[in-house]
Amino acid sequence: MNHILSNKNFNIALLGGGQLGKMFLAEGRRLDININVLDPNADAPSRLSANYFQVGDFKDYDTVLEFCSGMNAVVIEIESVNVDALQTLEKNGIPCFPPSDVLNIIQNKAKQKRFFRKKKFPTSNFESFSNLKALKEAIKNGQQKFPFVWKISEGGYDGFGVKIVKTEKDISKLDDGPCITESFVDIDKEIGVVVTRSLDGDISAFPPVEMEFHSNANQVEFVICPTEISDDLSKSCTEIALSVAESIGTFGLLAVELFILKSGEILLNEMAPRPHNSGHLTIEACNISQFEQLLRCACQLPIGKIELLSPAVMANIVGAENHNGPVEFIGLDKALSIPQTTLHLYGKSQTRPFRKMGHVTSTGKSVHEARERAKEFKSLLKIRSRTI
Repeated sequence: MNHILSNKNFNIALLGGGQLGKMFLAEGRRLDININVLDPNADAPSRLSANYFQVGDFKDYDTVLEFCSGMNAVVIEIESVNVDALQTLEKNGIPCFPPSDVLNIIQNKAKQKRFFRKKKFPTSNFESFSNLKALKEAIKNGQQKFPFVWKISEGGYDGFGVKIVKTEKDISKLDDGPCITESFVDIDKEIGVVVTRSLDGDISAFPPVEMEFHSNANQVEFVICPTEISDDLSKSCTEIALSVAESIGTFGLLAVELFILKSGEILLNEMAPRPHNSGHLTIEACNISQFEQLLRCACQLPIGKIELLSPAVMANIVGAENHNGPVEFIGLDKALSIPQTTLHLYGKSQTRPFRKMGHVTSTGKSVHEARERAKEFKSLLKIRSRTI
């Protein structure tokens, strides 16, 4: 299909208006593609650059159907959109990124794990439970042993909905609802691979990145590329990610998270069918970003051949602990004096502890140099509330 790049000729519906949408919109603006955004929050970051922004519930079938009807493509930036509406849109000839059947699996962590098991992809042992009562009963009967990793089946994000459970006391901190438990594994490194797959089946992967997590928030703090793992391990991680994308039959982006155990074994952790935190550094570090790749997929344009241009480290800029309320940036002038750093702020007016308010990507001649710049930037810029 030969598209003319004009906002009068190609229209994309974006479901979700968070920071991922804001960065996606930047690519749409650059290529003059019309993107309309639906989000329940009138203050959503994507309101700032959408061609049209509508306040509405992307979980509601009728709202999604009405908003997306007549569009050339539908893109999501959050998993919790109405799958039935996407299925109807597909039947009406509107491609969705990801497809509705893929999103139906990925929305639920138990379904994800069952997919891995069915397709014989390596993953940690797991059990699923209908609610907290069922989990407590399994612990009482000795069917579930300590320690384990608890994950809420649907709705978790940015470290929320994931907890390490070591004792009975930790159970009281868990939310009720459908959940899974995963066996504790001896992790050496956590790796992310973002895959692009077009409607014609063309597939490509960004270089693997290493993700380092904040010890308290269970949230990615630094993303590093290239990784320090061996070429063989890097190749294996990429091959697994590509195989997962093809096996599940997705289109657009698929972010695949993997564990490398201290034994050298590779296990699949989770996947996300959208732009991902582990791919943000592609904006500065690669010749083409994850956001442009997604836009190309949606417009049925050729996906780009990916090259890493420079070692890079991304650091999440999050709200300070004990701070809730209107946001205030402290130390921005000093942080911006650090060379080869690029700050992305997400347009959020309210801060809270560990809320992602932005990120910085630093580049350098080496990962070490880039990392030192990112660490210094993060130490200088503080996100606080004007009133505590």
